[in-house]
Amino acid sequence: MLTKGLRDEENERINNVLKQLISLTYIPEDWNLNDLDNQLKYLALTMDDVLKFSSEEMIQHLEKLHFDWANAELFADFLIQISNNYEEEKAQLRLKAIAVYEYVQRESKTFSFDIFNKISGAKA
Repeated sequence: MLTKGLRDEENERINNVLKQLISLTYIPEDWNLNDLDNQLKYLALTMDDVLKFSSEEMIQHLEKLHFDWANAELFADFLIQISNNYEEEKAQLRLKAIAVYEYVQRESKTFSFDIFNKISGAKA
C-alpha cells in the first residue's frame, strides 16, 4: 500500500505522462511511433500492449499502476484520441476506452455527466 505522499507523487507522475501522451495523439502518416512508445514505457506499456490487451487486462494494468479516477479517465481520453490514428483497431480502442470510463463511473461511486457524455460519444 502506498503512503499518501508517495501516492500523490505517483499520481502526479502518471498525470504528466498522460498529458504528454495526449499531446502526441495527432500522428501524421509518415511519423514513427517511437515518441508514443517512449511515453507509454513510463506506464509499463507499448502501443502493441495497448492494442493486444483486452479491456479487462487494461483495467487491471491501470489498477496495478495505482491510477486514480482522474488519471484513468485521462487514459480513456487518450485511447479515444489515438483511435483516430488506427483505422483497423478504432472500434477495439474505443471499446477499451468505454470500459475504462465505465470502470471509473462504477468504482468511484460518483455519477459524472462528463463521463456519461464521453461514453455516449465513444459509442457513436
